[in-house]
Formats: sequence, C-alpha cells, structure tokens
Amino acid sequence: MKRIEISELIFKIFAYLFLTVFALFCLYPFVYAVSASISGMDALRTGKVILWPVDVQFDAFMYVLQQKTFWTCYANTLFVTFYGTIWALVVSIAGAYALSKKRLMFRRGFNFLLSFTMWFAAGLIPTWLNYKATQGIFQGMGIMDDKWLIVIAMGTNAFNVILLRNAFEGVPSEIEEASIVDGASEFQILTKVYVPMSKSAIATVGLFFGISRWNGYFWARKMIGNSAEWPLQVYIRDTLEQFNTTETQAFENFATDSVIYSMIICAIIPILIIYPYIQKYFAKGVNLGGVKE
Repeated sequence: MKRIEISELIFKIFAYLFLTVFALFCLYPFVYAVSASISGMDALRTGKVILWPVDVQFDAFMYVLQQKTFWTCYANTLFVTFYGTIWALVVSIAGAYALSKKRLMFRRGFNFLLSFTMWFAAGLIPTWLNYKATQGIFQGMGIMDDKWLIVIAMGTNAFNVILLRNAFEGVPSEIEEASIVDGASEFQILTKVYVPMSKSAIATVGLFFGISRWNGYFWARKMIGNSAEWPLQVYIRDTLEQFNTTETQAFENFATDSVIYSMIICAIIPILIIYPYIQKYFAKGVNLGGVKE
C-alpha cells in the first residue's frame, strides 16, 4: 500500500508541475503582447522586452484608440460575431433536433452525410466558388453588404451539430411524450423542453461559434472587398502588412510593433470578459454532447 500511495503522490506532483509549466507557456504570449504594447520604442527594437515592459508608455494604445477605421472594423467584428452566432445556433439547433429523432425518414443517411463532411472537405476552390455564387445571389437580392455573406453562408459546422444532436438524444423520451399528451407542438417541445434541458451544450456550441466568428480572417479577407466592411482581424493583418512594407520608422515615440500588439490586446478583451461566464458550462456541455450512452 505504501508503494501505491508513494507512486500516486509522485504522479500527482509530476502532473501538477507539468500543467503549471504548460499553463505558463500558454500565458507567456499574452503577457509579452501586453508588455510589448506599452514598452518604449528603443527597448522593443533592441530586444530588451522579454517578459515585463520596459520604458512604459501608452502612446501606442492612444494612437490605436484614436483611429476611426479601427472602431469601424471593431463594429464589423461585433456585427459578424453577434448575428453570426445567433444564426449558427438557430440552424444548428434545428438541424440537431431533427437528426436526433428516430422517426425522421432517412435519418441514418442524413447523419452519415453530416459526418462525411468532417472526413472529406470539398477543398478550397469548390468552397470559394460556392461562396462566390452565394455572393452573387445576395447581390441579386439587393444585399450588397458582404458581412451578411459571412453571417449566413458560413452559418453552421458539422461537429457542433453532432454535439447538439447527442445532447438532444440524451433528453428522456418520457418528457417529450408527456408534452405531446399535453398538446405541445414540435416547436414548443424544442423551445420548452429540449433547449432548456441542453443549456450547457448550447452554451458550449455558442462559444465555439462566437470565437470562430470573432477570429475569422481568411474568408473575410477573400470575400469582403470593401475595406469599410472588414472585420477587425483583417484590418490588423492589413495594418501589419503596411508596416512591414514601410522602410522607415513611422512613429517617433513608439514602435510599429507596439501598435500591432495594442490592436491584438484590444481585439481579445471581449473574449476575456465573456469566457469566464461561459467556462462553467464548457466541460459539462462537451461531455453531454460528445459522449453518447
């Protein structure tokens, strides 16, 4: 028994030590970004900033906050994230509810096709052609704002639908049968029974969708031609490319890298604020949706 207890103690010490070191490695880029954003120009350019800020100044932050284009792109990101997450949840919940019903005709075939898209993607060119065709349809309908293309055309994800489907399948059938006896419709059963009993899974999937929309860069860069409609990530990348093509230092009191890091810090603030409130649902939601009895 002593050997077992000692071995378990050693394992726990090693596990906690490993997790602590791993967490510090994950935290370091954020700490460095904060330090670089408020460090002086000479300290940053000569490599003196390693962990803590050197020659603290907030000029780079003030420069970023005074840029009208930055706030326009910030508003675009909020728009895409808010409406994109709501639309994706509506589509995913409706699809998952239908696929969770054994009485659905061709249910196995639909579930297979859904899973098939996770194994074999269409590829970059077919996806781009699909989005271009969708963009043409939107413009034919009079929707010239390409942000709606990001919101609607990229409205769901097979993995998240499967998570919700598994969570819905875990709802006791007796509750649904009792609701049917009481005269509830399918929509009422979904909104009054399944959604309230699957809050953890829905919150988790909503977090996945929200982060995906907030960090979305590639397709927004490819599909949105008007810079006034760019989300924040595209604007940050474009600013970085402009600074890299500039041969001389653009500012006197702070480095151009400090501007980029300041934008990055401003961009992740909403996620840092929202995540702690949703984190309590995260593990439970993944377990409910990812494990099927």
